[in-house]
This record gives sequence, structure tokens and C-alpha cells, in this order.
Amino acid sequence: MPLRPLAIALPLVAGGLLAGCTGIPEGTQAVEGFTLDRYLGRWYEIARLDHSFEEGLDCVTADYALRDDGGVTVINSGINLETGESSVAEGKAYFIEEPNVARLKVSFFGPFYGGYNVLALDPDYRHALVAGPNRDYLWILARTPTLAPATYQALVERAAELDFAVDALIEVEHGEACPAH
Repeated sequence: MPLRPLAIALPLVAGGLLAGCTGIPEGTQAVEGFTLDRYLGRWYEIARLDHSFEEGLDCVTADYALRDDGGVTVINSGINLETGESSVAEGKAYFIEEPNVARLKVSFFGPFYGGYNVLALDPDYRHALVAGPNRDYLWILARTPTLAPATYQALVERAAELDFAVDALIEVEHGEACPAH
């Protein structure tokens, strides 16, 4: 499969980067009591509000690892299943507030940072609702390529309560066409 530079920056850069903003959507609150070590590892993008930097991508994952400087290395990848073209981007993230508050700033392009706000997270760190700096950017993430329908619906309902455009959510393919995760 050909590899193309990822002009996306998935959950950890998305809207904030494009807007140059590390904010949080008005009226929302980041998860408190957050433990970075439990959040590290692979996450699968289950659904998103679509943007040009992720257009046409499926099989989308985000891998988070601790950096030597205390930040987080972020590797986002996805595949356009129609063309077979892969996309990968590597970035770095740092806490905006205290490390027990799930608000980070992420950079994939030099000095430009975007907001990454975990708005909901299950106690076992199995699924999360993540937003950029405003309501234009939203992701549903999970530790597995699929979510139980009731869990997915609960996350969509929570996003709707927070005034996100849930009717515009795009569900991400993680089926047989995806390489082994």
C-alpha cells in the first residue's frame, strides 16, 4: 500500500490545530481524575465528525506513548479503503492543566497546537468521547475496533447532550478490509 503523509491529525490535533486553539467547547468539562498511564496505548476511532484531514479514511487508529520529556508521542494512522492509500502522522502532546485533567495540546506541525479534550471516559479506559477546541471536532474512541451498540449509543447521547451535531457523525470501518490491528 502506498504511504502518504497524513494531513490529518486525528483526535489529538484536529480542529484546534486548524483553528490555532487549545480551548475546550463552551459548556463542556474535561474528565478529572485522569491517569495518563492508563490512557496510553492504542485507540480505535469508532466515529467522528468529518473534516478534510480525515476525509475518506477508515481503519483509523491513534497510538499514544510516553515521551522522555513527559509529553506524549502520538501516531495517527488510517487507510483510504477505495484507493488503498495509507496515511500516518506523528505528533506530540502536553497537558494544558494539571496531569489529572484530560486536556492536552497537540502539535503535528511545528509550533502550532490544537486542543484535545476528553469529555467522557469509562472507568476502565475502554472508550472515550474526545473533542477539539469547539463543537466542530468530535471523536468516539475505543480500545477495540468495535463498540457494543448500547455503549456507542450512550456516547452519542452524551455528545448530543453537549450540543454536538451527532447526526453528522461518520462511523469508521474497521472490518476485514483493514490490515490486522
